[in-house]
Amino acid sequence: MGMFKQKVKVSNPEKSNLWFENDFWIDTGAIYTLIPQNYLNKIQFEPESTRNIVLADGRTDRKLFGFCKFEIEGQEGKITCPVIAGVDDSVFLLGATALENFSLEVDPVNKRLHQVMAIMAGFIVSK
Repeated sequence: MGMFKQKVKVSNPEKSNLWFENDFWIDTGAIYTLIPQNYLNKIQFEPESTRNIVLADGRTDRKLFGFCKFEIEGQEGKITCPVIAGVDDSVFLLGATALENFSLEVDPVNKRLHQVMAIMAGFIVSK
C-alpha cells in the first residue's frame, strides 16, 4: 500500500486562535489520530482521559486522550475529532476515526483522499 501525507490544521476546540498546521501520515490502521505532545501543548490541549493503545511493534502503552478541531486540506468543514497525545517530536498520524468523521476513503495508489457518502443505518420501531 502506498503511504502518503496530507496537510491538516489542528486547533483547540474552545480557542480557535490556538492552532498549528502540519503534514500527517494517513494511517487507516490507527483508530485515533496521533499528535506529538509538544504540538498539543502549543494549542493548550486539555486531555479528557487516557486510553490503552497498542503500538505498531506490539508494545502497549497508556496515553492522554482528548479532542481537537481538524481542517483537512482540500476537504470541507472543521470537525472535532479524537486525539492521542504522542511523545514529543513523534510522527503525526491521521487515524481512521478522523477519516470517517470527514466521510473520507483512502486511495493509496493515487495517494489521495476521496469524499464518500456517509452510510447511515436506520430502524423503524413500531409498538
